[in-house]
Amino acid sequence: MKFLVVGSGGREHALCWAIAASPLCDAVYCAPGNAGIAKEAKCLPHLGADNLDGIVAFARDNAIDLVVVGPEAPLCAGLVDRLEAAGIKAFGPTAAAARIEGSKGFMKDLCAKYGVRTAKYRRFRDPVLARSYAAQQSGRVVVKADGLAAGKGVLLPETTAEAVAAVEQAMIKGAFGKAGAEVVIEEFLEGEEASFFVLVDGKTALPFGTARDHKRVGDGDTGPNTGGMGAYSPAPMVDAAMHERIMTEIINPIVAGMAAEGAPYKGILYAGLMLTADGPSVIEFNCRLGDPEAQVLLPRLQSDLIPAMFAARDGVLDQFDLRWYDDAAVCVVMASNGYPGDYAKGSQIKGLENLSGIMDVIAFHAGTSADGDRVLAQGGRVLGITGLGGSIREATARAYSAIEQIDWPGGFCRRDIAAREA
Repeated sequence: MKFLVVGSGGREHALCWAIAASPLCDAVYCAPGNAGIAKEAKCLPHLGADNLDGIVAFARDNAIDLVVVGPEAPLCAGLVDRLEAAGIKAFGPTAAAARIEGSKGFMKDLCAKYGVRTAKYRRFRDPVLARSYAAQQSGRVVVKADGLAAGKGVLLPETTAEAVAAVEQAMIKGAFGKAGAEVVIEEFLEGEEASFFVLVDGKTALPFGTARDHKRVGDGDTGPNTGGMGAYSPAPMVDAAMHERIMTEIINPIVAGMAAEGAPYKGILYAGLMLTADGPSVIEFNCRLGDPEAQVLLPRLQSDLIPAMFAARDGVLDQFDLRWYDDAAVCVVMASNGYPGDYAKGSQIKGLENLSGIMDVIAFHAGTSADGDRVLAQGGRVLGITGLGGSIREATARAYSAIEQIDWPGGFCRRDIAAREA
């Protein structure tokens, strides 16, 4: 069978890596791909993830058996709808279902309607009203852009004055563009964060692993939020009892609710959770695999990913099961200096060839390009170095040991990924 993966980040590299390893895969393409993905798939650098017409035409002309859509933007733009309408099988939610990530307000209203615990909130389109509401709050709040903001649309003010400034940044100064035309202001939750993934076929949800992400750019969870500076799996705080609560109190009601709303969800559903004293509470839902969570989940998946994706697309997950390796996985993201602010492009990354012979280490590429034999940094988050081991501590040591083999003065990484589990 032939597959097309849409996207160019570390998540898409992990997807191509998993698909290419299957005996069911005869060929895998990636649009547009990157320097690392080129070792697993035939990259289509002329075909961007936002070129919906081009992707549909390529899939049709090349008899692609399944298109796997990685990023949220083309999902929210309706790429799956377009592919299926053209008779091309696709893995991922429709545009209507992808609203669970595409609109923070929609997600919050959905939780409220179907009795799923989430932080108390208000939605605002009027910046004057939003600013007034933020000024009246006695406790900490979180200010979120309603739309897609590449993982950076969440502001965490610590004071009332900072909350008002956050509203102004999003709604008046336009820090997030159109995504910030509407904001959600919600109470700040205390507890343990965890990421919970399920494979969904419209009616049945099958657990797809747990992880913990590190969003802040600096050690000790300092600095601005990013798309993710590292992750580890499994998440120890999600024990068997908590796992059952999350499925019963959050996942199953949301899957049933989406179906009741006329937008049955298919694909990977990613629940960002806060495990509070009152129980698991939803921070956000994402309509795809996380990045860098994909880089720790897929290396732990023992089952073949391809049949699982077809089962989700075809609505037969109730007859399906998944097997996982017991090993832990830790991914440390290497980013360009200056990220998540302005950063230079084009710096050379040396030493990646040193990792090819290291057991239980995988170098997933995100923002890279190839210039002959040279690998160049072209994005904010550039590499995801994943280590595997019998424990999180062992996997962490492998990841950081591998990073020491990489020569890239133009980049940096956090030095405390998974340190809390050491």
